[in-house]
Amino acid sequence: MARPQRVLMVVGVVVVAAIALLIQNAIVPFAKPFWGLFDNQLDLGVYRAGAQTVLDGHRLYDAKLLGQMDYTYTPFSIIGFVPFAWMPMAVARVVWSAGILVALYLTIMISFRSLGRTATWPLRAVAAALVAVMMLLEPVRTTIWYGQINVFLMLVILADLLRGDDARLRGAATGFTAGIKLTPMLFAVYLLIVRKTRPALGVVAGFVASVLIGFAILPSTSWEYWTSKLQDSNRVGTPQTPGNQSIRGFLANLWTTNTPSSAWWVLLAGLGLVLGMGAALVAHRAGQELLALSVVGMTSCAISPMAWGHHWVWFVPLAVFALNWAADSSRSIASRVALGLLSAGGFAAAFSWRTYLGYATWQFNQTRDDAYLIGLFFKHGSVGWLDWFVYEPYIWIFVVTCVGILVAGASRLRSATPGTAVGPHR
Repeated sequence: MARPQRVLMVVGVVVVAAIALLIQNAIVPFAKPFWGLFDNQLDLGVYRAGAQTVLDGHRLYDAKLLGQMDYTYTPFSIIGFVPFAWMPMAVARVVWSAGILVALYLTIMISFRSLGRTATWPLRAVAAALVAVMMLLEPVRTTIWYGQINVFLMLVILADLLRGDDARLRGAATGFTAGIKLTPMLFAVYLLIVRKTRPALGVVAGFVASVLIGFAILPSTSWEYWTSKLQDSNRVGTPQTPGNQSIRGFLANLWTTNTPSSAWWVLLAGLGLVLGMGAALVAHRAGQELLALSVVGMTSCAISPMAWGHHWVWFVPLAVFALNWAADSSRSIASRVALGLLSAGGFAAAFSWRTYLGYATWQFNQTRDDAYLIGLFFKHGSVGWLDWFVYEPYIWIFVVTCVGILVAGASRLRSATPGTAVGPHR
């Protein structure tokens, strides 16, 4: 790429990033107390409080953290949160939020690299701009606003599993993420399906190691978690919640019940598992590993008993795949236009739509003068017959993505001659 073109590209991405930040501020002003993007940090507060509970010698899973919250991760996870318990909250929120932004950037760069792009300065500029754009998605925005952990877990999994087949200890790091939050164990299932036995065993070994470390540092707490607390999915939240973007949440919200049929959930979750793993297998056979891993990540959210919107950060590598495809001039115009339209629809469905309540409401154990609720799922009841979609837009993004992959088939997903619109390939 010639120097004038590189300069023009950098200027363009700076403009795109600036526009994305202006839109972000229009959704909720950055300076708005509590509701501003970097202001809440409730979950980071819970992580810190959980770590402090352990440091003080109290029972982790009996404590009501911050007055109302349960600790839902494994005992092993406490290791990563102790350093933040030692920091003042003002410092911890800056470090954590900066870490999320860095993790987003690295996720995007790793995704591009896996698609054959070379880490040039124009590509780095594109990745930085995409961080701002991805922040407009509800899963990413609420990850930052709550101070959530999911972006970090996704980064570790992609960095681990996108390595070459001969990479040492491949899968072990993914197993450690499963030792924090169980859903990444689905990647071991995927690896077995695609006959990657060694990294699958690496995932299992990493998970077992994390459990053993948990027992070594917190034996009684670990016993309590693995024998009783793990089975209580309601500790994560009640099923009938607009933000529960899982198949079980779909049933609970449509039927307006906190006890949706277990038979229906098992049946639909099983179908979701087959659909997701089938699409991932097709993508893998076509050489599109980033797409396959993104689908597995989304599948783990869909079949989980509870999947808050911020769990669906797997839209980020999915978006990178779509952008790379659209930028590849060797692809057919029809496929690029079709994927572009589907991606635009998915982005709109996952956008940080705002629902403003200009009156006092009870929010997060406190009365607040107003509220900015983020996510399309908060629009339920206002769109009539489309409520079936509005309640669970992420499930439908998952379904459309998987069906699209299966319809396209392996031959159409095969890598074509690389283009250079985003950045040169290796």
